[in-house]
Amino acid sequence: MIPASAVKKLREKTGAGMMDCKKALTEAGGDIDKAIELLREKGLAAAAKRADRIAAEGIVDSYIHLGGRIGVLVEVNCETDFVARTEEFRAFVRDIAMQVAAANPQYLRREDVPEEVLQKEREILAAQARNEGKPEHVIEKIVAGRIEKFFQENCLLEQQFIKDTDITVGELLKEIIAKTGENISIRRFTRYEMGEGLEKKDCSLAEEVSRMVKTE
Repeated sequence: MIPASAVKKLREKTGAGMMDCKKALTEAGGDIDKAIELLREKGLAAAAKRADRIAAEGIVDSYIHLGGRIGVLVEVNCETDFVARTEEFRAFVRDIAMQVAAANPQYLRREDVPEEVLQKEREILAAQARNEGKPEHVIEKIVAGRIEKFFQENCLLEQQFIKDTDITVGELLKEIIAKTGENISIRRFTRYEMGEGLEKKDCSLAEEVSRMVKTE
């Protein structure tokens, strides 16, 4: 069990994300110096330090799927027009647009989820746990675990990357930052689905999109 104080200390030293720090410490057996080396090897520490640099260039890209049934617009920023024109950056932006089409995230990061939405979700999850017959003293822990799953399913940066489920979109972002040497940020995205909000008989569209996108 890695103590929170160790994770905090590693974050302060490297600027890397909390989950990245926790994984590195776990892999390093709690050794902070070794964890720092692991983060540097993966380019995560350097990527985190670049996050404060202004990214005002980039591109807006679109992705249309299933003959026009789903469309996505995404804006991804970088520091220079040079990087914005590279094939690697444009491929990354396209992957993000495809991710949004397939996985339908509602938010960019967990910090973007409104507190009222989280509170409502906690109430629903607590009620579900009680209906499952879970003891009252463990419900809070169960809800906390399921809230983490909510973040993983609904926040783009925490979703599994559709082309490689061993990494998250956030980790993919850090990889491109490390490769380009620039701060890169996913600024915003919009997803349109034909007939969204209307009563439909076919409820398998999202699954179909996910399956097809993975093969592209």
